[in-house]
Amino acid sequence: MSLASWFRWNEPPSRISQRTPTEMVVETLMMELNWQTKQAEKQQRERENEYRKIKTGVDYGWLVSYPKQSYDISPGERLQLEDMCSKIHPSYCGPVILRFRQLITEYEPEVQEVSRIFRSVLQEAAEKIKEEEEAKKLARQWNTKNKTSLSLTTFKSRSRISPFISDIKTISEDVERGTQPTRRVWSMPEFRNTK
Repeated sequence: MSLASWFRWNEPPSRISQRTPTEMVVETLMMELNWQTKQAEKQQRERENEYRKIKTGVDYGWLVSYPKQSYDISPGERLQLEDMCSKIHPSYCGPVILRFRQLITEYEPEVQEVSRIFRSVLQEAAEKIKEEEEAKKLARQWNTKNKTSLSLTTFKSRSRISPFISDIKTISEDVERGTQPTRRVWSMPEFRNTK
């Protein structure tokens, strides 16, 4: 028995599991949220150190050891955010991240506020996606209505019938000339032969 069969070197490497675009979006957006949370926590610690330094006049920052990450989003909130992320179309992933970073830079939030800002950005993107889908739906409806009405218009324009202009002389026409025309019903317009 050879060693190669034990280590399975001869077998082709197994394929990496294929992830759907939705899973990729959720993972990317949640990684961005985690990173921004860590950055906000780091900035909050630096602000607290600066405040202590100003207040006491002594820097004990070298003495303090901080835990790697003390703030964590609750599991329920994390599930809600992941669900919201799954509704984001892959083409909006980049703009969502850029908008989130822009708001973080503008407001410099506390650690607890980062997830709220992220939620607002996701809601904004979901509303924009919904508006665009509705606009596309209305455009499709308009195009189909427009095509049908256009075909009816061309049909109507091809068939021109003029019932009151006739080159053929009939007996009834001669009889009607001698009598006074009767009044028509209100819903019908009155036509008079003017010759």
